Amino acid sequence: MNVKDRVLKLRELMEEKNIDAYIIPSSDSHQSEYVGDYFKSREFISGFTGSAGTVVVAKDKAGLWTDGRYFIQAETQLEGSTVDLYRMGQEGVPSIEEFLLDTIKEGGTLGFDGRVVSAKEGSAYAEKLAAKGIKIEYQYDLIDVVWEDRPALSDSKAFLLDVKYTGETFSSKLARLRDKMKEENTTYHVITTLDDIAWLFNIRGGDVTFNPVVLSYAVVTLNEVHLFLDENKLNDEIKSELAKENVQIKPYNDVYDFVKQVGKDEKVLIDGSKINYAILNNIPAGVEKIDQFNPVMFFKAQKNEVEIKNIRNSHIKDGVAVTKFMYWLKNNVGKMEITEISATQKLEDLRREQEGFIEPSFDTIAGYKEHAAMMHYSATPESDYKLEPEHLFLVDSGGQYYDGTTDITRTYALGPISDELRLHFTSVLRGMIGLSRAKFLHGCRGYNLDILSRGIMWQMGIDYQCGTGHGIGFVLNVHEAPNGFRWRVVPERFDSAVLEEGMVTTNEPGIYIEGSHGIRLENEIVTKKAEKNMYGQFMEFEVVTLAPLDLDAVDPAIMTKEEKDYLNWYHGQVFEKVSPHLTAEEREWLKEYTRAI
Repeated sequence: MNVKDRVLKLRELMEEKNIDAYIIPSSDSHQSEYVGDYFKSREFISGFTGSAGTVVVAKDKAGLWTDGRYFIQAETQLEGSTVDLYRMGQEGVPSIEEFLLDTIKEGGTLGFDGRVVSAKEGSAYAEKLAAKGIKIEYQYDLIDVVWEDRPALSDSKAFLLDVKYTGETFSSKLARLRDKMKEENTTYHVITTLDDIAWLFNIRGGDVTFNPVVLSYAVVTLNEVHLFLDENKLNDEIKSELAKENVQIKPYNDVYDFVKQVGKDEKVLIDGSKINYAILNNIPAGVEKIDQFNPVMFFKAQKNEVEIKNIRNSHIKDGVAVTKFMYWLKNNVGKMEITEISATQKLEDLRREQEGFIEPSFDTIAGYKEHAAMMHYSATPESDYKLEPEHLFLVDSGGQYYDGTTDITRTYALGPISDELRLHFTSVLRGMIGLSRAKFLHGCRGYNLDILSRGIMWQMGIDYQCGTGHGIGFVLNVHEAPNGFRWRVVPERFDSAVLEEGMVTTNEPGIYIEGSHGIRLENEIVTKKAEKNMYGQFMEFEVVTLAPLDLDAVDPAIMTKEEKDYLNWYHGQVFEKVSPHLTAEEREWLKEYTRAI
């Protein structure tokens, strides 16, 4: 079936169930950003392959809501689908709630699968639609009926991440969590976020491509631990480690019946933005629920000394791969056929040569010329550009290693470039340097510092419709809350927490000119303490990404002395730490590309 037929079939099912509108989000049962093939319902029903977006199908119209990263991509992929694009955040575009209020009749019914809609979202829909007497029906997964050849749930095996990488045992983490539960006067904690569970139990897996997590739920009490997953995924080593804390292993979907048994005298800690609507509604009504951010999220974000040491090591290896890629690209473009797809494969091959490499940390974005203007462009055989010795080529990529997760973007000049491209490249570089050099008092959040990077572009009357940076997990998700950089608070995203010591965040400003070019430069930076004095505790950043920034695209004349000094210092670090792992020819080449300007 094509998209039109799928939407038609869904509407027939909605008619049978007396549902007036049906919501299909991007998430899985754990509110993950990236999901396994089984959970790609929104992609199935709409044809849109971006990582973020929500589809609403009503009786006579359907829409996809997505953000500015995906406007160009969504417009192309939705063409002829009968699903309209609603550009979130743009003037005159209704929100999903406004659309539902306008579309559903008085006393009608809104439907969705309560396992893939968060408790917070589901409750908000129920509250806002109650004014029109609109009911919520969350028991039906209608997509499962339409999707006849739906992939099975992943059965990938899990593995234990050794304490030499994590720096802290599961027992220690569990004790910290229980202490926090006592502080909040709670006796139960329901955890559904996959990366939080993976971090807490020191286990990793392969249930979501590029995200080494295991499909699971956890319920922690003050004296018990219940872990819900497919036990066949666990080896004896993991079981032995879990047995130290008497972890009770139960089937994956048993969590829904388990929470029905919570006693009315218990106080349950939940994160309403992360647990799903079905779990919330299965907890007995009389049980007191304390809705707060999951404490594990904050523990996980502050990397310990062992993790940071490992992260530095993983970035040396990753920097070697990226530097070798740049050397290969610069020396072969125009001499052999290289395309966006073949370049992507070459970079992955170079990463696979590095010790401890597991898999890429996300689907590589490799965009030549105007393709790079699409922030999350993904090359296909039909769109695959051949690279020529001219213009700019953007590559955003990363790796999962046993000692860290990497995310790096470099934009390369493949030959002569225009004055405009050079101006834009240098401006993006200046923005990245501005944030890298930040020194600030403890208590600042990402939105306090975003302008240090974005301000260069704003002075030119240009903006990029995304944040400047996001948190990074440790051998976990490449996007991790609660730290990040953006110029305004976005209610549905929690990524502007106070920047604490040990938080790892990307710094990736950009310029994207539709139909022409896209430029992004990205390093990872670690928050650390600087001096403490009468004014308070000062903080600063340590850059851990190590790969050259293309001097062929830089105009030193528009950079300040401080900016050039920083770039020269950074390139000195790259040469010092990366060059010992290169061939003699590559080392000589790197010396030229890290020269002082």
